[in-house]
Amino acid sequence: MRVRLKGINSRRKTLADGREVTYWYAWKGGPRLPGNPGDPEFVAAYNEAVASKVKPKRGTLQSILNAFQDSSDWFDLADRTQLDYVRQIKVIEKQFGSFPLSALADRRTRAIFLEWRDKRSKASRRQADYGWQVLARVLSWANGRGLVTNNPCEKGGRLYRGSRAANVWTDDDEAVFLKIAPAHLHLPLILALWTGQRQGDLLRLAWTQYDGDVIRLQQRKTGARVVVPVGAPLKAALDARKGKEGPVLLNSAGMPWSPDGFRSSWRKACLAAGVVGVTFNDLRGTAVTRLALAGCTEAEIATISGHALRDVRSILDSHYLNRDPKLAENAIRKLETRTKFPDRVPD
Repeated sequence: MRVRLKGINSRRKTLADGREVTYWYAWKGGPRLPGNPGDPEFVAAYNEAVASKVKPKRGTLQSILNAFQDSSDWFDLADRTQLDYVRQIKVIEKQFGSFPLSALADRRTRAIFLEWRDKRSKASRRQADYGWQVLARVLSWANGRGLVTNNPCEKGGRLYRGSRAANVWTDDDEAVFLKIAPAHLHLPLILALWTGQRQGDLLRLAWTQYDGDVIRLQQRKTGARVVVPVGAPLKAALDARKGKEGPVLLNSAGMPWSPDGFRSSWRKACLAAGVVGVTFNDLRGTAVTRLALAGCTEAEIATISGHALRDVRSILDSHYLNRDPKLAENAIRKLETRTKFPDRVPD
């Protein structure tokens, strides 16, 4: 008889020798289980884990945290986002798991949560903001379903104000990476720079989504459907590949990448090439920046990258361009072409 084990979670990982293994967990963020589903030791460990999982007391914040992770909102999140949320939820559980839901309506509760965020900010403002964001998201979800009457974390603002101006891949960064990095990492770089798509969407990209002229995909995070015309450098890189079946991006062993394996290999390649201060995720913003410098409108950029128009404007205004000297140069040259100069400059 087949027994369905509820809540089982799996994660693939590429080992140092190139082998891919699957690790199994009793639930998202739960203990790791030995063996494989169906093995006696696996089932025994699963039953032990479930038995030891303490059911939250009703009327506490823990009950809301658990309910959120069983909701459709949770399963709509990308796998990487779920993993990041679990890390923050564990911190929240430790600090506020037994916090009574009835106290959320008390005006002093907001001050308690803000004090918690301020304390975390001493180690990392970014993580403090993220924890606040996750708590606010859970409480908003619960409030919308009538499980709580108030969300004291609403409109909490941000502590982290880091600039992304320096986190743009330069032409030199691109050139040295292509010169030093292994050949199987060249296509991911070119794909990201010429499509402006997220890492997860590119790792899932299949050859069936490329027809020789455009790439069609649906972004996992937002659900946005984008059609990206393929520029000449990217087309040359794609058309040079043989086989053209399954995933477009493969590791050195010719196998599909796992997210962890790709991130690890990418970091090592950047380190070897001396490319510092930028990550693969920064290639998305770099693509937006380059499109803007090429004279593309915000609407044209959004059509390619899949951003909302307001997000493109925010990226260009606040994060990436940061009054790039090239923009000033372009502006003056445009002015020159429209200006009639006098034959003689007055003394």
